[in-house]
Amino acid sequence: MAPRKKHGKNNTVRPSKSGFDPQHQLQDFYEGERLDLLLQSIQRKIESARVMDNSLPEKIWFKLQFAVGVNDVTRVLERMKPVTLPMAASLESACSSASPPPKAKAASLANVTELQAVLIAADSNPRWLTKHLPSLALSRNVPLIFLKDNKGASLRLGQLVKLKTAIAIGVKAKGNVINQLVDEILRGSSQGHLGTEWLNSTQLLPAPE
Repeated sequence: MAPRKKHGKNNTVRPSKSGFDPQHQLQDFYEGERLDLLLQSIQRKIESARVMDNSLPEKIWFKLQFAVGVNDVTRVLERMKPVTLPMAASLESACSSASPPPKAKAASLANVTELQAVLIAADSNPRWLTKHLPSLALSRNVPLIFLKDNKGASLRLGQLVKLKTAIAIGVKAKGNVINQLVDEILRGSSQGHLGTEWLNSTQLLPAPE
Protein backbone atom coordinates (compact mmCIF):
# COMPACT_ATOMS: atom_id res chain seq x y z
CA MET A 1 0.00 0.00 0.00
CA ALA A 2 1.40 3.34 -1.01
CA PRO A 3 2.05 5.68 1.91
CA ARG A 4 -0.40 8.48 2.39
CA LYS A 5 0.68 11.82 1.08
CA LYS A 6 1.06 14.41 3.76
CA HIS A 7 -0.85 17.53 2.86
CA GLY A 8 0.65 20.83 3.85
CA LYS A 9 -1.31 23.54 5.57
CA ASN A 10 -3.99 25.12 3.46
CA ASN A 11 -2.90 28.66 2.66
CA THR A 12 -6.41 29.72 1.66
CA VAL A 13 -7.83 32.22 4.14
CA ARG A 14 -11.42 31.26 4.84
CA PRO A 15 -14.17 33.76 5.65
CA SER A 16 -14.79 34.25 9.34
CA LYS A 17 -18.07 33.30 11.01
CA SER A 18 -19.13 36.92 10.81
CA GLY A 19 -19.05 36.69 7.01
CA PHE A 20 -16.10 39.06 6.64
CA ASP A 21 -13.37 37.70 4.42
CA PRO A 22 -9.96 38.36 6.04
CA GLN A 23 -8.24 37.75 2.69
CA HIS A 24 -10.07 40.80 1.30
CA GLN A 25 -8.78 42.77 4.26
CA LEU A 26 -5.20 41.70 3.52
CA GLN A 27 -5.50 42.87 -0.08
CA ASP A 28 -6.72 46.33 0.82
CA PHE A 29 -3.70 47.81 2.61
CA TYR A 30 -2.49 51.21 1.49
CA GLU A 31 1.16 51.70 2.38
CA GLY A 32 4.31 53.32 1.08
CA GLU A 33 3.92 55.60 -1.93
CA ARG A 34 0.31 54.58 -2.48
CA LEU A 35 -0.52 55.63 1.08
CA ASP A 36 1.21 58.98 0.54
CA LEU A 37 -0.81 59.59 -2.63
CA LEU A 38 -4.04 58.56 -0.95
CA LEU A 39 -3.60 60.88 2.03
CA GLN A 40 -2.37 63.78 -0.12
CA SER A 41 -5.41 63.41 -2.35
CA ILE A 42 -7.85 63.35 0.58
CA GLN A 43 -6.07 66.30 2.22
CA ARG A 44 -6.41 68.40 -0.93
CA LYS A 45 -10.11 67.59 -1.20
CA ILE A 46 -10.63 68.47 2.45
CA GLU A 47 -9.00 71.84 1.85
CA SER A 48 -11.16 72.40 -1.25
CA ALA A 49 -14.36 71.49 0.62
CA ARG A 50 -13.38 73.76 3.50
CA VAL A 51 -12.83 76.72 1.16
CA MET A 52 -16.30 76.21 -0.33
CA ASP A 53 -17.91 75.99 3.12
CA ASN A 54 -16.09 78.10 5.71
CA SER A 55 -19.12 79.47 7.55
CA LEU A 56 -18.64 77.15 10.54
CA PRO A 57 -15.74 76.92 13.02
CA GLU A 58 -13.17 74.37 11.89
CA LYS A 59 -13.81 71.90 14.73
CA ILE A 60 -17.57 71.80 14.05
CA TRP A 61 -17.02 71.57 10.30
CA PHE A 62 -14.76 68.52 10.69
CA LYS A 63 -17.36 66.87 12.93
CA LEU A 64 -19.99 67.29 10.21
CA GLN A 65 -17.74 65.71 7.57
CA PHE A 66 -16.20 62.85 9.54
CA ALA A 67 -16.79 60.42 12.38
CA VAL A 68 -13.45 60.56 14.16
CA GLY A 69 -12.15 57.80 16.43
CA VAL A 70 -13.23 54.22 17.00
CA ASN A 71 -16.07 55.14 19.37
CA ASP A 72 -17.57 57.75 17.04
CA VAL A 73 -17.29 55.49 13.99
CA THR A 74 -18.87 52.61 15.93
CA ARG A 75 -21.72 54.83 17.12
CA VAL A 76 -22.55 56.07 13.60
CA LEU A 77 -22.37 52.55 12.12
CA GLU A 78 -24.66 51.16 14.80
CA ARG A 79 -27.26 53.83 14.03
CA MET A 80 -27.26 52.96 10.33
CA LYS A 81 -29.82 50.47 9.06
CA PRO A 82 -28.33 46.95 8.73
CA VAL A 83 -28.24 45.36 5.30
CA THR A 84 -30.93 42.70 4.97
CA LEU A 85 -31.10 39.61 2.78
CA PRO A 86 -33.59 39.72 -0.16
CA MET A 87 -36.12 37.43 1.58
CA ALA A 88 -35.85 39.34 4.85
CA ALA A 89 -36.18 42.60 2.96
CA SER A 90 -39.39 41.46 1.25
CA LEU A 91 -40.86 40.35 4.58
CA GLU A 92 -39.85 43.65 6.15
CA SER A 93 -41.45 45.53 3.27
CA ALA A 94 -44.69 43.58 3.64
CA CYS A 95 -44.80 44.21 7.37
CA SER A 96 -44.04 47.89 6.99
CA SER A 97 -46.78 48.34 4.37
CA ALA A 98 -49.28 46.61 6.64
CA SER A 99 -48.36 48.70 9.66
CA PRO A 100 -46.43 51.90 8.90
CA PRO A 101 -43.88 52.94 11.55
CA PRO A 102 -44.66 55.83 13.91
CA LYS A 103 -43.86 59.26 12.50
CA ALA A 104 -41.23 59.89 15.14
CA LYS A 105 -39.40 56.66 14.25
CA ALA A 106 -39.66 57.33 10.52
CA ALA A 107 -38.24 60.84 10.98
CA SER A 108 -35.43 59.44 13.11
CA LEU A 109 -34.48 56.90 10.40
CA ALA A 110 -34.58 59.60 7.74
CA ASN A 111 -32.09 61.72 9.69
CA VAL A 112 -29.54 58.94 10.31
CA THR A 113 -26.03 59.88 9.20
CA GLU A 114 -24.62 57.53 6.57
CA LEU A 115 -20.94 56.64 6.28
CA GLN A 116 -19.53 56.32 2.78
CA ALA A 117 -16.36 54.52 3.91
CA VAL A 118 -14.15 54.01 6.96
CA LEU A 119 -10.38 54.51 7.00
CA ILE A 120 -8.61 52.34 9.59
CA ALA A 121 -5.03 52.42 10.86
CA ALA A 122 -4.39 48.69 10.54
CA ASP A 123 -1.03 48.82 12.35
CA SER A 124 -2.34 50.46 15.51
CA ASN A 125 -2.05 48.86 18.95
CA PRO A 126 -3.85 47.31 20.67
CA ARG A 127 -5.47 45.55 17.72
CA TRP A 128 -8.67 44.69 19.62
CA LEU A 129 -9.72 48.35 19.47
CA THR A 130 -10.72 47.95 15.82
CA LYS A 131 -11.45 44.21 15.78
CA HIS A 132 -15.24 44.73 15.68
CA LEU A 133 -15.27 47.29 12.87
CA PRO A 134 -14.97 44.95 9.82
CA SER A 135 -18.05 42.89 10.71
CA LEU A 136 -20.02 45.95 11.81
CA ALA A 137 -19.17 47.86 8.63
CA LEU A 138 -19.99 44.79 6.52
CA SER A 139 -23.43 44.57 8.13
CA ARG A 140 -24.06 48.18 7.02
CA ASN A 141 -22.47 47.70 3.58
CA VAL A 142 -19.78 50.29 4.36
CA PRO A 143 -16.40 49.61 2.70
CA LEU A 144 -13.16 49.79 4.67
CA ILE A 145 -9.82 51.25 3.61
CA PHE A 146 -6.88 49.88 5.60
CA LEU A 147 -3.70 51.92 6.08
CA LYS A 148 -0.25 50.78 7.20
CA ASP A 149 2.78 52.93 7.91
CA ASN A 150 5.15 51.11 10.27
CA LYS A 151 2.81 51.61 13.25
CA GLY A 152 2.38 55.28 12.32
CA ALA A 153 -0.84 55.14 10.31
CA SER A 154 -2.87 56.59 13.20
CA LEU A 155 -0.59 59.64 13.19
CA ARG A 156 -1.13 60.07 9.46
CA LEU A 157 -4.89 59.74 9.84
CA GLY A 158 -4.92 62.26 12.68
CA GLN A 159 -3.25 64.84 10.47
CA LEU A 160 -6.24 64.76 8.10
CA VAL A 161 -8.56 66.05 10.82
CA LYS A 162 -6.07 68.26 12.69
CA LEU A 163 -5.62 65.82 15.58
CA LYS A 164 -2.56 64.11 17.04
CA THR A 165 -3.82 60.61 16.23
CA ALA A 166 -6.92 58.88 14.87
CA ILE A 167 -7.21 55.10 14.68
CA ALA A 168 -10.36 55.25 12.55
CA ILE A 169 -12.13 57.91 10.49
CA GLY A 170 -15.55 57.49 8.93
CA VAL A 171 -16.26 59.62 5.85
CA LYS A 172 -19.83 60.91 6.08
CA ALA A 173 -21.92 60.91 2.92
CA LYS A 174 -22.40 64.62 2.21
CA GLY A 175 -22.22 64.71 -1.58
CA ASN A 176 -19.15 66.93 -1.60
CA VAL A 177 -15.75 66.78 -3.31
CA ILE A 178 -14.40 64.52 -0.56
CA ASN A 179 -17.12 61.97 -1.31
CA GLN A 180 -16.41 62.22 -5.03
CA LEU A 181 -12.78 61.30 -4.44
CA VAL A 182 -13.61 58.44 -2.08
CA ASP A 183 -16.14 57.13 -4.61
CA GLU A 184 -13.46 57.03 -7.31
CA ILE A 185 -11.05 55.22 -4.96
CA LEU A 186 -13.70 52.66 -4.02
CA ARG A 187 -14.64 52.06 -7.64
CA GLY A 188 -10.98 51.43 -8.42
CA SER A 189 -10.83 49.01 -5.48
CA SER A 190 -13.84 47.04 -6.72
CA GLN A 191 -12.15 46.63 -10.11
CA GLY A 192 -9.12 45.01 -8.50
CA HIS A 193 -6.50 47.75 -8.63
CA LEU A 194 -7.50 49.55 -5.40
CA GLY A 195 -7.71 52.94 -7.00
CA THR A 196 -4.08 52.94 -8.13
CA GLU A 197 -4.91 54.33 -11.55
CA TRP A 198 -6.99 57.10 -10.01
CA LEU A 199 -4.40 57.96 -7.37
CA ASN A 200 -1.65 58.12 -9.96
CA SER A 201 -3.60 60.44 -12.24
CA THR A 202 -1.96 63.83 -12.82
CA GLN A 203 -4.80 65.79 -11.28
CA LEU A 204 -4.12 64.17 -7.87
CA LEU A 205 -0.35 64.36 -7.83
CA PRO A 206 1.02 67.07 -5.51
CA ALA A 207 1.83 70.32 -7.24
CA PRO A 208 5.55 70.96 -7.72
CA GLU A 209 7.07 73.22 -5.06
